[in-house]
Amino acid sequence: MWSLQTAKIVIIIAGCFGMIYTQSTTSVASIEFARELGGTGLHIGILGALPTGMLFMQFLSAYLVNRMTYRRRLWMSLSIVQRSICIPVAAGPWLFPEISDVFWLWSFLVVSAVNQGALHFCTPLWLSWMGDYLPHQGLNRYWGIRHLWMQAAAALSLGGIALILTQSSLDIIAAFALIVAVGGVLGVADVCLFYRVDEPEVTHLPQATLGEILSGPIRHRGFRSFIGFMSFWHIAAMVGAPFISLYLLSEIGMSLPQVLLLWTLGWIGGAFSSRWFGRMAEDFGNRPILVICTALKSINMIALLLTPRDPTTAFIFLVPVFMFDMALNTGFAIANNGFLLKNSPAANRTMFIAAGTAIAGLCGGLTAVVSGALLSGMEGWSASLGGIVINGFHVLFFGSMILRFVAVGVVQRIHEPDVHDTSQVVTVLIGVTPLRVLRYPIGLYRWMSANNKAPVKSKPVTVPVSSSENRE
Repeated sequence: MWSLQTAKIVIIIAGCFGMIYTQSTTSVASIEFARELGGTGLHIGILGALPTGMLFMQFLSAYLVNRMTYRRRLWMSLSIVQRSICIPVAAGPWLFPEISDVFWLWSFLVVSAVNQGALHFCTPLWLSWMGDYLPHQGLNRYWGIRHLWMQAAAALSLGGIALILTQSSLDIIAAFALIVAVGGVLGVADVCLFYRVDEPEVTHLPQATLGEILSGPIRHRGFRSFIGFMSFWHIAAMVGAPFISLYLLSEIGMSLPQVLLLWTLGWIGGAFSSRWFGRMAEDFGNRPILVICTALKSINMIALLLTPRDPTTAFIFLVPVFMFDMALNTGFAIANNGFLLKNSPAANRTMFIAAGTAIAGLCGGLTAVVSGALLSGMEGWSASLGGIVINGFHVLFFGSMILRFVAVGVVQRIHEPDVHDTSQVVTVLIGVTPLRVLRYPIGLYRWMSANNKAPVKSKPVTVPVSSSENRE
């Protein structure tokens, strides 16, 4: 087996391969592929709902793990199948064009559902493995570094996809088959790299009934508050998020390469902020990062409501928005994973991780399907409001914006012991009160730039922890 230091590097490399696979199968190219086969807003809504709607598979995985000694063999076997299953269907319309597009469209949706179901079955296996194997001291910093390289890989892969679509003579059907094939090979390579990563034995919950295993996360105060927020957040986000690319393609009139480039630049913003968020989560706790990111996550919905209808102008307008929003997504992901791994007990860890993501995912998946049906029902509808023409997309984006504002209040209820109050964290980070930042925002930019240039050494933070944060 590899040493811990070597394994950490391998886990980062594997994460990059996995990210390329994810972008190859779930990027905007998949939406354009579905549209080419006749997909409507309902089909896009289903496609957007699958990554979260299939999260219920995590509960089955978490239950089975409590009856296993090791997870590696099951995780690797299912993951290899999962990384390969999309290739035949993606190539089907290209190899067998005589078969109807409707058949291939629904086949793609079904295979995507199986793909996401297998992915989510494997996720608690992998996360609990990492939670048992990786040292918790410095975990958020390590996760930030890993996210940096994964975000860079995502940007490069989307750039490669854009080149295939623009510089080759292939149409979207043939190009998507090639993209998924390359992604599938790298996805399998991601899984194989874990063959020599050591795995501790599963820590079982002694003499626990099925009810005790399932109810453990709900009975735990910290996880109960976390699950409540994440469920509400997924509802708020999935009202509008699955339809962003479709809106840019069909309403704004952007070309597919433009949308791909937009997401590519967004990933660069995420890469730039990854190490910074990792350090902040390690020093101050996961909850303050979640609060800060949630407070700012309405920006992308506001920007989409204000986006001009000219594709070129819209692209220029949205580039900084997408970069900033992806940075917030990165902070959200690091804090989310940090909370799951650090606050889940070794015994029954897999069920805690499953509950922390699956319940919220089911809420988000159902929301995306309902929103997709509403969008299809509003197809062709428009109205004038103060001289501005609005349609179904605007209704969904506005609804998501309002719910995201409400989520700022919900996230405050997360209980995580030994973390700093959010206002205190902001004050320590920039040296002044949040109110002064609003008056002099350029100071925040200068502080972030200095922090990214100079190495940060871990040292005790002198800000007192709010007593309300320490109560059990």
